[in-house]
Amino acid sequence: MKVDGNGQGKILSQEELKRLFTEGFLTPRDRALFGICLFTGCRVSEALALQTTDIKSGAITFRKSTTKGKHKTRIVDIPPGLAAILDEYQPKPGAIFPGMRGVTERLTRFMADKILRDACKRIGVEGVSTHSFRRTALTQMSSAGIPLRTIQEISGHSDLGTLQRYLEVTPEQKRKAVSVIGF
Repeated sequence: MKVDGNGQGKILSQEELKRLFTEGFLTPRDRALFGICLFTGCRVSEALALQTTDIKSGAITFRKSTTKGKHKTRIVDIPPGLAAILDEYQPKPGAIFPGMRGVTERLTRFMADKILRDACKRIGVEGVSTHSFRRTALTQMSSAGIPLRTIQEISGHSDLGTLQRYLEVTPEQKRKAVSVIGF
């Protein structure tokens, strides 16, 4: 859990996610931004760099030029939960998350962090960072039994070792793992 900017962002529970998206985030824009981060496992900077043309045919394209490491373009299907969130938010052509009053081309990471901190304060959740949505998404996929190689394609991690550091292992998962051992 993140404390005073140190450590990893908290993995959010289903209840915390529900409360953030119903009570914490106040605008369709805020729900869309963090919904994209959650449902695609992307970094907040990748979501902020999206253009309206990057969302089409039921998928979101994260262009190589806007991804960390700039290794390759990723295309992630839009699941129904994210589609519902995106239907609420109808940005003008150009940057999906434009900056304030024409000062910046797009919303900044600093502002995204402030939006999230304010939302978390409203619902009383601590230890959350913008990276929590990425960690939560990747951990949920892993817990559901999705192969690591598939998660790696979605997340864009260049190696499995880096991806594995993101994933949280719960005490229940450890109990279940050792319970299958025997003869």
